[in-house]
Amino acid sequence: MQNTKVALVVGANGIIGGRLIEELESRRWQVIGLSRRGGIGRPAVSYLKVDLLDAQATRRALRPLTGITHIFYAAYQDAPDWAGLVGPNLMMLKNVVEAVEPVAQGLEHISLMQGYKVYGAHLGPFKTPARETDAGHMPPEFNVDQQHYLERRQQNKRWTWSAIRPGVVGGFSLGKPMNLALSIAVYASISKALGVPLRFPGKPGAYHALLEMTDAGLLARATIWAATEPNAGNQAFNINNGDLFRWSELWPKVAGYFGLATAPPLPMPLTAIMADKADIWRDLAREHGLSAPDYQAVAGWPFADFVFSWDYDMFADGGKARRFGFHEFVETETMFYALFDQFRQRRIIPGAPQSAPPAG
Repeated sequence: MQNTKVALVVGANGIIGGRLIEELESRRWQVIGLSRRGGIGRPAVSYLKVDLLDAQATRRALRPLTGITHIFYAAYQDAPDWAGLVGPNLMMLKNVVEAVEPVAQGLEHISLMQGYKVYGAHLGPFKTPARETDAGHMPPEFNVDQQHYLERRQQNKRWTWSAIRPGVVGGFSLGKPMNLALSIAVYASISKALGVPLRFPGKPGAYHALLEMTDAGLLARATIWAATEPNAGNQAFNINNGDLFRWSELWPKVAGYFGLATAPPLPMPLTAIMADKADIWRDLAREHGLSAPDYQAVAGWPFADFVFSWDYDMFADGGKARRFGFHEFVETETMFYALFDQFRQRRIIPGAPQSAPPAG
């Protein structure tokens, strides 16, 4: 029987959206990817190029999409401050939902990608492990406003919603500022080119804090599960790999993967100290035949600085998803090695893929 599920993936070119499209495609869904840049289509996947801040343009572009059964919303618009994030990010979600819902009579589910900002994790030390039932915090917070919008919109409708809350996501994507694994790989590659050890550049306390991450593949599978499992409707779920780590234990192993020595941590804002390294990267790209010689496309230093500034524990309880039926696990150390291998295979960073050091 032909699969009648048709997904609209909003934010199709990001780490999360791109991996989600791959997973949906492997399950024989029909997929429409939505982004500002569009994309190259294939038999089961097509792309639309839309500015979601333009309500009229969004309605024109999405009006023909009468067969949509699932909306997966993973778009994000940056802003200079937390308050400035609310307006555009809420508006983009509204523009999509209010364009699709009236014409897609078979709409079953709207999935909203969130994060630990719901718990105030970006503001400072917060209660850990964070749970979906934890009390909210003083606004502004666009993730919360988006969820409240969906809750109100869903009243008396046949479709359901889910709110997915990952940790820092590990995956593959170029030109995206929130790619921690790629930033670490570029930092290590340049450290090796300069003959210096791989020093942890964050706050001293961040080296010893407890953290977790979320593999992009696991996140995609969990997102689809929450969108198709009837008992998971109208629920929020923390989605994480299932293990915890400290940089003090993982960082020397990452250095070992790249054949680098380590030295004591030294607080160094990467946004500042890596700003003058474009020429070094250009030389590496020429020497190793890299496919991404544009330094700006591979470097996401502000986000790396943000993560390395967390001198407090940063993790959430993933038990609710397991109680509802999602039981997958990914070891974070192994995830990093697999991503570094992928970066090398795609000639994003120098070196040939290698056998990962033993995990643990």
